[in-house]
Amino acid sequence: MNVPANEPGKGGGRWVVGGISLVYFVVAFEIVIMISPFAAFFYSVFNPVLLGLNQWPATRWLTAFFLPHMVVPDTPVLLAIRIAGSVLFGLGALLFLVCAAQVYLGKLVGWGVASHGAYSLVRHPQYTGLIMAGLGLTILWPRFLTLMFLAVMTALYVLLAWDEERRMVREHGPIYKAYLARTGMFIPFIGRRRQPPARGGVVQAMLVLILLLGIAAGLGFGLRSYTITRLPLATNDGVDVLSVLPEDRALAPRLLDALRQNPATNAALQSIQRTPNSRILAYVVPVNYVMQGMIADTGERWKLFRTHRTLANITDYMLHPIGHLEHEHGSHAGMAMGGGTMPSRRVIVLEVVSGHPLLSAHDDFGIDDRRNPRFFADVALHTLTVGQVRTLPPGTGWGSVPTPMF
Repeated sequence: MNVPANEPGKGGGRWVVGGISLVYFVVAFEIVIMISPFAAFFYSVFNPVLLGLNQWPATRWLTAFFLPHMVVPDTPVLLAIRIAGSVLFGLGALLFLVCAAQVYLGKLVGWGVASHGAYSLVRHPQYTGLIMAGLGLTILWPRFLTLMFLAVMTALYVLLAWDEERRMVREHGPIYKAYLARTGMFIPFIGRRRQPPARGGVVQAMLVLILLLGIAAGLGFGLRSYTITRLPLATNDGVDVLSVLPEDRALAPRLLDALRQNPATNAALQSIQRTPNSRILAYVVPVNYVMQGMIADTGERWKLFRTHRTLANITDYMLHPIGHLEHEHGSHAGMAMGGGTMPSRRVIVLEVVSGHPLLSAHDDFGIDDRRNPRFFADVALHTLTVGQVRTLPPGTGWGSVPTPMF
């Protein structure tokens, strides 16, 4: 006997959940929109929201990031999480499309209800697919705001699924109860029951939402703390150094020494006021590192919304979770010198200012810190010769938009 599988919910609840899901995916797809020609239009609407959140200490954390986005992580845990982001997004999107086709094509041609395939393992595989894709997107663009929207979306899916199950029990009675008992809710074998939860109204909805928001916030702050303590940081004579690529970490002290020996860059370093509440942070990146515009406004080339390579960039980011940071602009990137190209690195120097004492390099990444770009310099690796030096304007390549710190 065929067991009726859940279909997407009907009525007002369905439209509410659909609206929240749309908002979530728009927010999560910031990673795509910000490197597209539509970035200016998008941020004309979205950036005031980010800046409004960033204005208040109680909400500033929502604009911060909790996983590495620019730095190649050197711990197995962070590497696995980053790879899982691409996998979850791809598999989740595929699962949703396949299950949606199974249900709606079956309705169109009159095949009857779906009770096989993914529906034989879980009762709501479309929701499972959307949650998987959402979780993958949240890893790919790990802003706290995205994480919290994912928690809201998941809570609504849980409530809508319960409502659907109550409706299906009313319509199909013992047949659907048997289906409930042998299949998981979103994950195989997990959430099997003989009867859906009784309707709990507003109280039930609030409890589910508060629980998921609390779990999401705790997990996000835990991952952020873990990430910051694993960043490849070093301190060289009062300057904190963060190297984006693993092979540059041994070079960082020599690059800072080269800046101090050059009159122009040494003067620029000395001009940065040093107080208990401020530190100097230097990023070491390849000269043509594609994400340097997120650190500072280093030139028009690194404002990726003007490069018209949106599809190529996002495909590379999805299919090469770590390699996209290394292969195209890695060790052989250099600056023109003496009629040729000499391997070199770009050192981007920022002043980090806080309302409280900054005691270590890890404090450079506090949510309440202000980051003031000062200058960048290109340094040849073999000769340690300082080439191009440029004073940096305020903000990043995206102006005042809060961007990743690591």
